[in-house]
This record gives sequence, C-alpha cells and structure tokens, in this order.
Amino acid sequence: MCVFLTFFPLRRESIFTVVEKSIRSHKDLDIWKISMFLVKETYLITKSFPVTEKFGLTSQMQRSAVSVPSNIAEGAARKSTKEYINFLSIALGSLSELETQYIIASQLQYCEFSKTSEQEFINLKKMIRALMNKLSNKINN
Repeated sequence: MCVFLTFFPLRRESIFTVVEKSIRSHKDLDIWKISMFLVKETYLITKSFPVTEKFGLTSQMQRSAVSVPSNIAEGAARKSTKEYINFLSIALGSLSELETQYIIASQLQYCEFSKTSEQEFINLKKMIRALMNKLSNKINN
C-alpha cells in the first residue's frame, strides 16, 4: 500500500505577494510549482496500482494531475485576464477531479488518503481561487 505524501515542499508565501511581484512566467507561480510536484507524486503513487487499473484509474489520475499545471501555464500565456481566469477555473476542476480519484483509490485500498492529504488539496484550491479573485478584481477596477 502506498502513502500519499504531502505535496507542498515550497515555502508558504501569500498568493497576494506572488501576484504583486513581477511574474515573468507561469514557472514563477507557486501554484504551478506545487501542481508540478503533485504530478510527480501522482505518477509515483500510481506505479503501485494494480496492472488492471493501467487504462482505468491510473491513466485518469495521471491525466487529471497533468491537467492542473498545464492549464495554469496555458492561462498565464493567454493575452486576456478573462482567459487566464477561465484556465485557472479548468485547473481547479481538474484538481477537484484528482482529489476525488485519490479518495476512490483510497477506498479501493490502492493508497492512503489522509486528512492531511485532503487539507493539502484544500490549500492548493484556496491558492488558485485567491489568484482568480485577485485577477477578477484587476478586471473590475
């Protein structure tokens, strides 16, 4: 049985501080860095899943995990703030999808999904929502 690892190895910095800094690339965003770490963890964890899940839960979890930083990156590359917010919304949906898949994997006893793991998903969702709100306020002001 695998154990879900905490995927927040970065220093905790207010998302508002990050937004105010000069962001040159999506790679400067903590939400992108954290979600990239989540991709790596997901691939490592799903390696231990049964072979029968190769085209099922394993594949779905890997695709959901990859979708989070991919949509953050694509949104950041767009010209309009509204498009950026839309892609962050898609990343948020993929993150919720991945969280659900971890719960399913845990219920099937493929891995452990603890309260700590659940809190890490909640924290990353809050960070993404905070950036979305900050960008929305930028549009409205």
